[in-house]
Amino acid sequence: MFRTALRNVLAHKARLLMTILAVTLGVAFVSGTLVFTDTLGNAFRNQSAKSYDGIAVAVTTYADQRDNDDRAVDEATLEKIRALDGVASATGRVDGFAGVADPDGKLIGNGWSNAGANFAPGEDGRDPAYDFTSGKGPVEPGGVALDKDTARKGEYEVGDTVRVATNGPVKEYTLTGIFTTEDGAVNAGGSLVLFDTPVAQKLFLRPGEFKDVSVAAAPGASDEKLLAAVKPLLPEGADAKTGTARADEQAKDIEKQLNGINWVLLSFAGVALFVGVFLIANTFTMLVAQRTKELALLRAVGASRRQVKRSVLLEAAVVGLSASVIGFALGLGLAVGLRSAMGLLGGKIPAGPLVVAPLTFAAAFTVGVLITVLAAWLPARRAAKIPPVAAMNSATAVATVRSLVVRNTIGGIITLLGAAGILGGAATGGTSGRLLVGGGTFLALIGIIILIPLLSRPVIALVRPLLMRLFGVSGKLAAQNAVRNPRRTGATASALAIGLTLVTGISVLGVTLGHAVDKLTTDNIKADYMVSMAGGDPLDESALTALEKAKGVTAVSPQQNVWLTVGDSGVSASGVTPGDVQQVLAVDTVAGSLDSLEKGEIAVAEKTAKSRGWKPGDTVRVTFHDKKKGTLRIGALYTDNEFLSPVLVPRSVIAPHEPKGDIREIWVKTEGGASAANEQALVDALGGNPGMSVMDRQDIRDMFGGSVNLIMNIMYGLLGMALIIAVLGVVNTLAMSVFERQQEIGMLRAIGLDRRRVKRMIRLEAVVISLFGAVVGIGLGLFLGWAIGRTVSASIPQYVLVVPWDRIALFLLLAGAVGVLAALWPARSAARLNMLTAIKTE
Repeated sequence: MFRTALRNVLAHKARLLMTILAVTLGVAFVSGTLVFTDTLGNAFRNQSAKSYDGIAVAVTTYADQRDNDDRAVDEATLEKIRALDGVASATGRVDGFAGVADPDGKLIGNGWSNAGANFAPGEDGRDPAYDFTSGKGPVEPGGVALDKDTARKGEYEVGDTVRVATNGPVKEYTLTGIFTTEDGAVNAGGSLVLFDTPVAQKLFLRPGEFKDVSVAAAPGASDEKLLAAVKPLLPEGADAKTGTARADEQAKDIEKQLNGINWVLLSFAGVALFVGVFLIANTFTMLVAQRTKELALLRAVGASRRQVKRSVLLEAAVVGLSASVIGFALGLGLAVGLRSAMGLLGGKIPAGPLVVAPLTFAAAFTVGVLITVLAAWLPARRAAKIPPVAAMNSATAVATVRSLVVRNTIGGIITLLGAAGILGGAATGGTSGRLLVGGGTFLALIGIIILIPLLSRPVIALVRPLLMRLFGVSGKLAAQNAVRNPRRTGATASALAIGLTLVTGISVLGVTLGHAVDKLTTDNIKADYMVSMAGGDPLDESALTALEKAKGVTAVSPQQNVWLTVGDSGVSASGVTPGDVQQVLAVDTVAGSLDSLEKGEIAVAEKTAKSRGWKPGDTVRVTFHDKKKGTLRIGALYTDNEFLSPVLVPRSVIAPHEPKGDIREIWVKTEGGASAANEQALVDALGGNPGMSVMDRQDIRDMFGGSVNLIMNIMYGLLGMALIIAVLGVVNTLAMSVFERQQEIGMLRAIGLDRRRVKRMIRLEAVVISLFGAVVGIGLGLFLGWAIGRTVSASIPQYVLVVPWDRIALFLLLAGAVGVLAALWPARSAARLNMLTAIKTE
C-alpha cells in the first residue's frame, strides 16, 4: 500500500502542487519565526554576557536628578568600594538623554534610544566598556566621543564641532574620539555620546554622584564575597548583584520579550495553517472522487477499508513531508531576511550564527505532516466507506439526508454557542470579556464553516438572476456550477471567510480607535503646538522660559507631573500656568472658577471630586514630593481632560517643593495659529535643539494614531499569508473542477459554447465563490469588531463604533479580483480542451 500511495502522489503531482505550496508557506512561517527568535535571543544573550564580562559586582541605583535624596553613590562611597579586599577596580557610571544632529539638523536615532554617559578611564587611560577606532575618550569639559554608527550618519570626524542636545539648551563640543560598543541603545538604532565624568554628572545627576557602579575582582577573589562586602556600603534602595546574575537576569528578560513576539507570529502562522486545512481537505476529497474506480478495484482485489484509508493518509504524509522539507528551507531564508530587514530599518542586531534548535526542526516537520494528515483524514474515511460495486459503477457517494441534517444541526448549535459567547463578552467588557469574545469567535467560525455549504445555495441564488441578465448562458452555468457541490464550494469559500473575518474585525476596531484618538485631540486641545523631548524625558525649565519669550506666543502652559499624598493614598496632579492653561487645553468648568488658580488654589476633575467627596471651597491636607505638608483649597471643578491629571496645581505652589520639575509637555498657543513661521520661531527659541520635537495638532494626531495604524498594518501583513493560501484554494478547486468536468465542457463546446464564453463561465464561477466567502467573512468580521470594541469602550474616551465602509467595499473588490486572477489558469485550460478528446474522457 505504501508503493501504491507513493505512485499516486507521483501520478497526481500537478494536482497536489497547490496543496504542497499551502503547507510549504505555513511551515516556512513557523520555522522562520522560531529560527528568527532563537537567533535573536542567542545574539542578545551573548551580547548581555559580553557586556558584563569582567564585572564581578554590578550596582544599580534609582537616583534621579530631580530628587534631593541620598540614593546615588557618591565619590566617598566609591572610594570605600575600591578599598575593599579583592577589588581590582570600581567604575562609577552616570547616564541620561543626549542626542546628536545629522547634517540636516535632524536627530540621529529615534529619541528613546539616544543616550549619553560618562567616559571613565582606568589607570591605563582606557575605559573597558568602549573600544576606540580613532581618537580617544573625552577627559576635558569641552570634549565628547561618539559611537561609530552615529559618527558615520552625522558625517563627523575627530576634531569636528558637535552640537549635542540634552533636555536643556544645545551645547557645542569638540569630537575627541569614535568608538564601538555593545551598549543596548546603540544596538537599538540609537546613539551614544560620551562626556567627561564631571560634565556627565552635572548633566544627568549631580556633581560627584553616580547612578551605577561596576566592580572588577582581583585574581582569585570570589564574586559572592565581594557582593557581600559591597552591599553594606551602598545607599538605601540600591540593587547589587554579581555580574553573572545580572547577565542571567537580562537574558531572562530578553527571552520573555522574544517569547511574546514568538507567540504573536506563531498565532498568525496558525491562522494560515488553519486556512490551509480547507485547501488540503478539498484537494484530497476531489482526488478521492476522481479515483473511485481505482479505489474500488483495490477493494475488489482484497484491500480492506483500513488499507484504503491508510493509503490515502500515506499520500497525505508524503505530501506533508515534501512540503515540510521545502518549507523548512524557505523558513531559514525567511529568518535571514527578517534579520536583514531589521538592520535596514535601523535596528542593529549583534553578530551571531543562525540558530536552528532541534525543537524548531521537529516542530516544523511535525506541523507540516500532522496538518496534512489531519486534513486528509475525512476524505480518507469517505474513500474507505465507498462500496466496491458502487464505485465500479461510477456512482459517487452522495451525502444522505440524515448526514446533512446532523451536520447542519451541529453547525447551528456551535454557531449559536459562539454568538452567545461573543454577545456575553461584549456585555461583560474588560479582559474577561475579551477572552469570552475570543472563545466565541472561534466557535462561531467553526459553526459557520460547518454551515457554509447550507448557506451557499440561498446566497448564490440571490445573484443568479443578475448573472444571467449580465452574462447570459455563461452566468447561468457559473451560478449552477458554484452550487453543484456545496461542500466543495463551502470549503473553498471558508478559507477566504476566515481571513476576511479577521481582517474586517481588525479594520473596524482600528478605524474606531483611530476616530476616538482623533476626536480626543480635537476636543481636548486648543494649543497650536506641543513641545516635548524626543525620547520622552523631562524638559528643562529653560525650555519653558525660552518658549514664554518666543515671538508670536500668546499662551504657554506646561504639563508638569506632580504627585500629592492625600491621607493614605496619592493623587496625580498637573503643575500648570494659571490663566494660560485654559487657553491651550479644553478645561470646562463645572463649578467654581479657574481664576482661583491665580490665587494659589487648585482645580479638581469632576470624577475625582465625586469619588473623594470634594467640592469648591473645601481644603485638602497634602504631602508634597519633598515630604513637606501643606493645605490646598479647591477653587474649581472641571470636566475630565485626558491630557491633564485629575488635579491642577499652580506651578508657583509646586516650585518650592520640586526645584527641577518633571515637565513632559509644554503646550503653546501662537498668534495667527499654526504656521511655518510660528513653528520656526519656536524652534529658534529652543536653540534648534534636535532632541526636542515641536508638533502641531496634525502631528499630535499622527503620534497618537500612528501606533494604531502600525499595529493594523502589521496584522494585515501577517494575515496576508492566510489570504494567499485562500487564493491558492480557489485556484486549486477550479483547476480540479475543470479536470473533473472535461466531458461536460467538451459537450458544451460541441453544442455551441465558444472558448470566450467557457473562460467567462469559469471566471464567473471563481468570482461568485470568492464573493460568497467575502460576504460571510465581512459579516462575521463586523460582528467581531463591534464586540471587541464594546470590551474596550469603557477605557477609551470618545469611543463610538465606526464602520469603515470604504475598506469593506475595497475588500469586496479585492475578493472579486482574487476570483478573476485565480481563474486565469483554470479558465485557459478549460478553453483549450479538445472537444472530441474531452467528450471521450471518462
